[in-house]
Amino acid sequence: MDRFPFPDDLIAAQRGWHAAYRALAVPRPRHATELRRRLLLLSVRIHWHPFWSTPAGWSPAARVELRRLTAVDRRTDAA
Repeated sequence: MDRFPFPDDLIAAQRGWHAAYRALAVPRPRHATELRRRLLLLSVRIHWHPFWSTPAGWSPAARVELRRLTAVDRRTDAA
């Protein structure tokens, strides 16, 4: 059982954030301006998501867990 019941759209936004960040991290990224805009848009969506207003989202540990959860997916994608 998950400790935090993250909504699917919040998980998708965090995964998209990781993907945009990785795309910007390569030397001389293509479409860098669009990637930066996407990263900013996803950051705003994640930060202001209604989940953080619920009792489950009040804990700072919830934000850490969201990053950890999506980082696991990132490692399995690379393997």
